[in-house]
Amino acid sequence: MARHRTDRTHGITFKREVVQEYLGGETLHGLAHRHDLFRTVIRIWVDKYKAGASDEDTAAASTIQEFEARIAALKRLVGKQAPELEFLKWAQRHGRQPRSAPMSVITGPTASTSPKDAD
Repeated sequence: MARHRTDRTHGITFKREVVQEYLGGETLHGLAHRHDLFRTVIRIWVDKYKAGASDEDTAAASTIQEFEARIAALKRLVGKQAPELEFLKWAQRHGRQPRSAPMSVITGPTASTSPKDAD
């Protein structure tokens, strides 16, 4: 008797291919032997496919891919902003600030209202 591996997960594409082979006339025994699967696993996949659960799996996989793409974009953005933030923190600590004129990293020094200083 063949030993089946139970420590793996299969993607939606693989499951759909196996189900299509079964619906195309392949026997459970032949599919199980060729793909090293249990026949009951294939039956479960076929039943889920017939019940429309594979459509839900496809939608869930699509949503996951969208979220992963969004996470990757946000990680790139954070990677770009981190050096700027570190520089601004350093500039705030080491920059010259007169005690009479408070300065914020975001707003900068307060603007002078004198026309003489504008030149």
